[in-house]
Amino acid sequence: MVTITVSGTIGSGKTTIAHLLQEKLGIKYVNSGMIFRETAKKYKLSLSEFGKYCEKNRKVDKELDERQVEILKKGNVILEGRLAGWLAFQNDISSFKILIDADVNTRVERVVNREKGNFDKRKKEIIEREKSEKTRYKNYYGIDLGNISIYDLVIDTSDKKPEGIIDIILETLGK
Repeated sequence: MVTITVSGTIGSGKTTIAHLLQEKLGIKYVNSGMIFRETAKKYKLSLSEFGKYCEKNRKVDKELDERQVEILKKGNVILEGRLAGWLAFQNDISSFKILIDADVNTRVERVVNREKGNFDKRKKEIIEREKSEKTRYKNYYGIDLGNISIYDLVIDTSDKKPEGIIDIILETLGK
């Protein structure tokens, strides 16, 4: 039984990597970002607006986090989410924690290719959203997203293809 967390920045490739890992390992995959997006839609807010709302209303984050911790405790899962690794770490849940990152311009290009839009506008939205998340996570949990010491594997995806990243992960896992 293996439990893996895939965390990282917006547009870094977390979702692609988590999907490919699911295909290779044949275990359940849960995307916490989709849960967040669905919740934002219920509130009829953009992701940026919803992030600001969450800064003042901790209840939403707390519910999402509790759901993720329960998923991690059951094990044999790939949990993708910005805080997935931290939630496993803080709750003493045995898991292989992966952090995915890329330089900001590469990430913005990926988001624009996936969701369309203007590069400069998307870059501003991403920077604002990450600033909001950084504030929430510091205030709510005392987490410094710049602290990568909790991760078992950190990969910069700026110049790597998904298949190469999967090879690195599987080799590190001994698979």
